[in-house]
Amino acid sequence: MVDTEVAVRRSSEANVSGRVNHPVAELMHRVRDAEWIADSAIRLLTQAWDSISPSEFSRLYRRIRKHTMCSNARLRGLYHGVKYVVENNVAGDVVECGCALGGSAALMALTLRDIGASRDLWLFDTFEGLPAPTSEDPDYEIANLFTGSCLGTLHEVRNLFEELHVLDHVQMIKGLFQETLPGTAVREIALLHIDGDWYGSVKACLDNLYDRVVPGGMIQFDDYGYWQGARKAVDEFMSDRKIQPRLERLDYSGRTLIKPLSASAP
Repeated sequence: MVDTEVAVRRSSEANVSGRVNHPVAELMHRVRDAEWIADSAIRLLTQAWDSISPSEFSRLYRRIRKHTMCSNARLRGLYHGVKYVVENNVAGDVVECGCALGGSAALMALTLRDIGASRDLWLFDTFEGLPAPTSEDPDYEIANLFTGSCLGTLHEVRNLFEELHVLDHVQMIKGLFQETLPGTAVREIALLHIDGDWYGSVKACLDNLYDRVVPGGMIQFDDYGYWQGARKAVDEFMSDRKIQPRLERLDYSGRTLIKPLSASAP
């Protein structure tokens, strides 16, 4: 997910590398939202706490914090999600669609290693930055400003996993979701992290991967509360499939869903 704080911090880098970032326009768009302002304050507090906390999550967070744009709440959701699927013997792989710099996926890999679990981890990304949104995205004018941002190259992400010694059982698939997901070799998914930002990207993830998530598996949406296109894609899919479980809120943007256990449920 494009995050205003990260966009501001990396604006100078964007100017040098050609990555497109417009933090001022994004900030002006968001400051009208009181919930976003409150959530941003909470995020700063949790970042401060996790920078000194002796907890297991905080220890792992400090190893990847420079390589992620996810909030601590969403990272904590992934951390607990990995533990949940392992502790409950939920079969399948761990899949992330939209890995950017690789930090959130690396956190999941570190968590798997620390609890002694062996799962294949799949990372799908263009590794060339965000593709352009489309007319299906209600907030297209703001979203389009970030085309090309959130760039983590395949080389950068692979190097991160090598430095953390968690490259085993990791597959990195380069390309647009609409092109790589239909023919993917992933069979069963225990945990699916969708961080696609735009309507078309999130829709492609759900259309191609939801049925591969096993009953009882977890899906985490990074952008549901932040980008209108992402929310539109999720709401449409859940309505069309008549999926009943309520999305659980992690923070302003993040939501999670446990796929229904009942064989009769979608």
